[in-house]
Amino acid sequence: MGKLGYLAMDSTNEALIQSDFNEIGVAMKKLANHAFHLSAGLGFGTTFFKFFASFSAIYLLILDRTNWRTNMLTSLLVPYIFLSLPSVLFSFLRGEFGKWVTFIGIVLRLFFPRYYPNWMEMPGSLLLLLVVAPSFVAYTIRDGLAGVFICLAIGCYLLQEHIRASGGFRNSFTKPHGVSNSVGIVLLLVYPIWRLVLYFL
Repeated sequence: MGKLGYLAMDSTNEALIQSDFNEIGVAMKKLANHAFHLSAGLGFGTTFFKFFASFSAIYLLILDRTNWRTNMLTSLLVPYIFLSLPSVLFSFLRGEFGKWVTFIGIVLRLFFPRYYPNWMEMPGSLLLLLVVAPSFVAYTIRDGLAGVFICLAIGCYLLQEHIRASGGFRNSFTKPHGVSNSVGIVLLLVYPIWRLVLYFL
C-alpha cells in the first residue's frame, strides 16, 4: 500500500511538471512571435523605407542630370541621401572604400579637371560629406529626430517647388516627365513620415 501511494504521488508531480513545461512552451512561443513581429515589422519597415528613400533621391539626382533640368535646389538631395542612407551602406561608404574613392575623385578634380565630368559633382559631394562628417553629425543627428525632420523638410520643399515649376498640382502629374518626378519626390516623404509615426506611437 505504501509503495502504491508513493507511485500515485509521483505521477501527480509528473503531471504538474508537465503542465508547467507546456505553459513555458506556450510563453516562449508568444515571446518569439512578439519579438519577430516587433523586429521584422517595425525594424524591417524602417530599413526598407530607408533604402526606398535613398534610391528615390538617387533616382531624382539622375533625372536632374539627364532630362529634368529645373531651377530647383536639387543639391538638397545630397544631404537627404546622407541622412537617409541605410546603416550598412553608410558604414561601408564611410570606411576605407569611401575614403579611397573620395581621394581619387579629389585628385582627378584638382589635377585633371578635363577628365572630371560635370555629372560627378553631386556624387563626389555626397562621398566627401560621408567621409568627412563629424561623428556628432554622422551618428547623433543622422540617427535622431533632427535628421528625420530635415529629411521631411527637404521632401516637402522639393515637392512644393516641383508643383510650382509644373504650373500646379494637376500639371505635375500629367506632364510627360511630371509623373516620374512627382512620384520620386512623394517617395522621399515616406521614410520620414514612417519614422515619425513610429516615434509618436
